[in-house]
Amino acid sequence: MTHNKKTAIISGASRGIGRAVAVELAGEGVNISFNYLKSSNDALDLEKEINDLGVKVKSFQVDIKDYKAVKSWVDDTKELFGGIDIIINNAGIVKDKALALMAPDDWHDVINTNLDGTFNLTRAAIVGLIKQKGGAIINITSVSGIVGIPRQTNYSASKAGIIGFTKSLAREVASYNIRVNAVAPGFIETDILKELKEDYKDQLVKQIPLNRLGKSEEVAKIVKFLVSEDAGYITGQTFVIDGGLSMV
Repeated sequence: MTHNKKTAIISGASRGIGRAVAVELAGEGVNISFNYLKSSNDALDLEKEINDLGVKVKSFQVDIKDYKAVKSWVDDTKELFGGIDIIINNAGIVKDKALALMAPDDWHDVINTNLDGTFNLTRAAIVGLIKQKGGAIINITSVSGIVGIPRQTNYSASKAGIIGFTKSLAREVASYNIRVNAVAPGFIETDILKELKEDYKDQLVKQIPLNRLGKSEEVAKIVKFLVSEDAGYITGQTFVIDGGLSMV
């Protein structure tokens, strides 16, 4: 698995899946540029952890919804690391509510963060990958975008959109040796799930054939494989990691 001297730019990496991906790739010798919105202490902790792994790392406080800010982040990353080889679109939020009670802001905040954010980072960085004729893009979607989950019409719509985005872009840039894939986690032990009541989490687990929640590190290992040369013939695919929740 060859990653040395490559640079990954990762959105929303200060916590959860994004953090696990950053650490996993850094362990393979990949330099890491990542953004955060508010979690400055978490970002500093991650910088220290990655520094200890012997690779370069830099965090940027950037609102993923702001294209100009994202473009500046990409430009600064290129200047600092000499280029970008891997794009990981991970930043996302949830604002669950029945559609009949959902305020327009709840809809737009989720779409603008999850779907527009994916566009913003990819659009800002894709030209560099095209010019160097190579690279890998991983979009973190969700099982919610595949099967649909009640009270998540905003989230499901954003994540289903990411799957369509992945397939379309994969066809568009394949001739430049750029691979684009998506990873669709199910219920993963992150800060979002930690806020749920234990009895509700128990109900969630009962729906999962493997009878447990997933771990961020398990998602990160799939991402590590997909950006590696071992996955050189894989593009336009969505890899589900949900303990069997969405199997048909």
